[in-house]
Amino acid sequence: MTLRKTLTFTALALGLAAPAMAEDLTIGLATAQTGGIAPYDQPSMAGFQMRVDEINAAGGIAGKYPIKLIAKDTRSDAAQTALVAQELVDAGVQIMITPCDADPSIAAGMITQAAEIPAFSFCATTPTLPLAVGDYMFGNYPADNVQAAMLAGYAIEQGYKNAYILSSPDSAYTLKLPEYFGVAFTAKGGTLLGEGTFAMGQQDFSAEVTKIAAMDPKPDVIMTAAYEPDFPAFIRQLRGAGVTTPVLGSDGIDSPTTFAMGDLVEGVVFSTAGFATEGSPLAAFNAKYKEKTGEEPNTVYIANGYDLGTVIEAAVTKADSLDPKAIRDAIASLDNVQGVTGSISYVGTMGMPLRSVALVRITGGNRELVKQGAPDAADVPAP
Repeated sequence: MTLRKTLTFTALALGLAAPAMAEDLTIGLATAQTGGIAPYDQPSMAGFQMRVDEINAAGGIAGKYPIKLIAKDTRSDAAQTALVAQELVDAGVQIMITPCDADPSIAAGMITQAAEIPAFSFCATTPTLPLAVGDYMFGNYPADNVQAAMLAGYAIEQGYKNAYILSSPDSAYTLKLPEYFGVAFTAKGGTLLGEGTFAMGQQDFSAEVTKIAAMDPKPDVIMTAAYEPDFPAFIRQLRGAGVTTPVLGSDGIDSPTTFAMGDLVEGVVFSTAGFATEGSPLAAFNAKYKEKTGEEPNTVYIANGYDLGTVIEAAVTKADSLDPKAIRDAIASLDNVQGVTGSISYVGTMGMPLRSVALVRITGGNRELVKQGAPDAADVPAP
């Protein structure tokens, strides 16, 4: 689907905007409209825009704070993200939204932290993200260590005793999530048979695939946090080598590209932010989105972006102010905000929200719910 058609921002997408009127809440979007992170930021932006349009149609937040958006393309580059963030701060934004990756979000967060402006990453999942930036930085997605704990619990339940993890040091997400899985898996009695690494964007996994194919004994399961374009390349080469070992992935592969790969991804299980069971708020949202756009929502990132709009609405309503510090304090105290993907809480956290995780199996090119919920706190590896 063409997500760009849904992004009818209420402020200019390029150039600095004039200072907002006192009653306007100006939100800056330093996000990836192009580049490798765009497949995640673009659907998040589509859902966010939808929620903003609804809020503004009702007279703004609490009926008195209309939302204006200024969007700038970070081009999926950390240095460009920092530059864009500074431009948006100079434009007078009161809240910033950063990309679906920890590294550029940290780059932007250093700017917003110094300016004392609250910032959310659309869907970065590194649990140490807020700690790396400061108390004005917040996540908006289930953290890596929580996703890893759910995946490890599932692996043990399936009777998998041995695992192989594949990570990349090129980003916190691709490095730490498999590491957290390893910690949680071994804590439950599993054994790591091996660990491999890859360079993001290389799309050549021949060395790793050869190593896995030659292992004796072979692992019962392979876990990786690789995403586009790396995951499609890895699974294609792995299956091409005749390796049929089950594969566990993370939220980064919840994309149309993955689901279009047919038998190559059959049976892959991955963690994500929600699943639309019959009669659920997420199912209702999906129906509303289709009615509005004429297209099926093809990833949960759309609903995740929509929920961020609800979180911001709740925070500004609670603060009853457009002062960034008051909004930051209100975000940190939010408890049980009801989103379409489930309950979202920040109270008592270090900036990453408490929320459930869904495990989804790819079956016949469709999503099949494996389980949904939150792992026991004792099973979640420390950040």
